[in-house]
Amino acid sequence: MSTALMSSATHGVGRQEPIRVMVVDDSVVIRGMISRWIDAEPDMKVAASLRTGLDALNQLERINPDVAVLDIEMPDLDGISALPRLLAKKRDLIIIMASTLTRRNAEISFKALSLGASDYIPKPESTRESSAADVFHHDLIQKIRHLGAKVRRTAVTSPPPASTLDRPQPHVKPAPAATAAPLVKRQFGLTAPRALVIGSSTGGPQALMSLVTAIGPVIDRFPVLITQHMPPTFTTILAEHLARSSRRPAAEAVDGEVVKPGRIYLAPGGRHMKVVRHGTDVAIALDDGPPVNFCKPAVDPLFASAIDVWQGGTLAVILTGMGSDGMRGGKDIVAAGGSVIAQDEATSVVWGMPGAAANAGICAAVLPLKDIAPKLVQLFSGVRS
Repeated sequence: MSTALMSSATHGVGRQEPIRVMVVDDSVVIRGMISRWIDAEPDMKVAASLRTGLDALNQLERINPDVAVLDIEMPDLDGISALPRLLAKKRDLIIIMASTLTRRNAEISFKALSLGASDYIPKPESTRESSAADVFHHDLIQKIRHLGAKVRRTAVTSPPPASTLDRPQPHVKPAPAATAAPLVKRQFGLTAPRALVIGSSTGGPQALMSLVTAIGPVIDRFPVLITQHMPPTFTTILAEHLARSSRRPAAEAVDGEVVKPGRIYLAPGGRHMKVVRHGTDVAIALDDGPPVNFCKPAVDPLFASAIDVWQGGTLAVILTGMGSDGMRGGKDIVAAGGSVIAQDEATSVVWGMPGAAANAGICAAVLPLKDIAPKLVQLFSGVRS
């Protein structure tokens, strides 16, 4: 067992040290900006600031970070090439990919998720745009904090023996402590579901692709609308992945289009997605209003608007993600006679959004990701238990 891995397995036992962050970016401006933000937080610190993926690979064991913020485009060794080699040396390393908002970089970020990256974050095209920099600052710090805290909890709760040092999948997490208060659940609504609305954030792309693969019978007969916290361009790529995974049409929603069964509608990055009644039809309404719960698109606007259209026939699913977006809208759905299902803690990358809903007592079920699709197929086929 290497010194670095042993340190990782025992790091944090008996005391809560700051999350160690390795910043890897060939731009000295970006490195400096991110480093200042991290060092301003009491629960994290910069373990190293490096220019290339090769530097990160060569110095990884010495630095022993908890989290790496890894740029995609760098000299010597780019981020996507460095990613698997970093994980091979330190299997529990949390890697957040950083890239500018281009289609190529969005596609690379999705590939990085499949190779073991925990998350991604789009960099502002110019650090002189204060609003874009503010969003980048907020999102990056939150991702480091939540993902870094998770790996610390994993290490403290369940130190792995030397023979089991395989990298856990992002969704694997120790079971909650036995002393945790039991979750209060409610009965499923009495009204047959007529539409499926889904909200997700960190870890959502992987969870969504797994889910839509297994709910073909639901998609064929009922509208499916999804809000994933994600910027423009990235949602375009996600829609293409969802179409391939589900083998059904999936696209970013277009303002005014009629909502029909057989299609997946994804909120486009940078705009809230709602549904409205137009005579006998249901149509998409895109909203360019301010962020909700620090997010745009946000889940709550979709959930709230679904009640106006489908009332108690709204069935909501809240998947992995940071924050509490979806909880307020979920409360409204339940009050209107609908139902909410949340992903459980063990299979969530971050149990923020689903945890908020579960702890609010609004869920009829809190399930592992693999069990959500069978339950949806059952409920939309008319079985109410």
